[in-house]
Amino acid sequence: MGGVGGAVVNAGLNIALVYGAGLGIAGSGIGTAATQLTMGAVLCTVVVRGARRERASLVPHAGGIWANARDGIPLFVRTLSLRAAILVTVFVATALGEVALAGYQVVNSVWGFAAFALDALAIAAQALVGHRLGAGDVATTRRVLRRTLQWGVGAGALLGVVIAGSGWWFALLFTQDHDVRVAIAVGMAVCGLLMPMAGWVFVLDGVLIGAGDGRYLAWVGVLTFVVYVPVALAVRAWAPDGAAGLAWLWFAFAGVFMAARALTTGWRARGTDWMRTGA
Repeated sequence: MGGVGGAVVNAGLNIALVYGAGLGIAGSGIGTAATQLTMGAVLCTVVVRGARRERASLVPHAGGIWANARDGIPLFVRTLSLRAAILVTVFVATALGEVALAGYQVVNSVWGFAAFALDALAIAAQALVGHRLGAGDVATTRRVLRRTLQWGVGAGALLGVVIAGSGWWFALLFTQDHDVRVAIAVGMAVCGLLMPMAGWVFVLDGVLIGAGDGRYLAWVGVLTFVVYVPVALAVRAWAPDGAAGLAWLWFAFAGVFMAARALTTGWRARGTDWMRTGA
């Protein structure tokens, strides 16, 4: 609920500052920064209250900080590889002309919104898998894996139909430029087509994080990034400008990059090495 509230406040502030106060991009930055600082303050308040209720110390413990940092390094590497792939995608979009770049900004926002929705399933899978593996219940872990994958692919398919089918009408909300509208519609059609695979990837990502398999995710994160870079650069070098170039770019990112992630995480999930039971 806190995240939803923050998003609503952020959207309201951005509208008020960008359009009402006429601050443009600066207004968007101010609204977002103010919202995030407020959410951070609220989170700190919740943590302090909880600590006092449980009579837990608020003094940092060096050993605990180091242990968390050590355990978090693999996930940091995995996240860094994802961010690097996104940066490469933006780099390619800037070379495909103004129409493709404008279309990319809109389609990327839609992709991000869908990713957050599918991540809700991934977080549920992460919690359920961690709980059952901690209890030593491998059989239930397998059932959770199968069921959450079904939900992930199904939700991805449903979102994909909506995204692919609403591209043209969605584009009307953002621009009066016909070429940009076409680019947005085409880009959303490609994203919609590949959204079921994204649902598979996001859920498996959550499952392996819940199992504490961060080291594997780090290695395959680097591997999938290495696979993606030459494909993305090929799009930059040879794809045409405009809607066609944007379609090729989204096929590279939502297709090739996500397929590499789907294969590596799916291969891992088929085995049992990730199922480490116990606390």
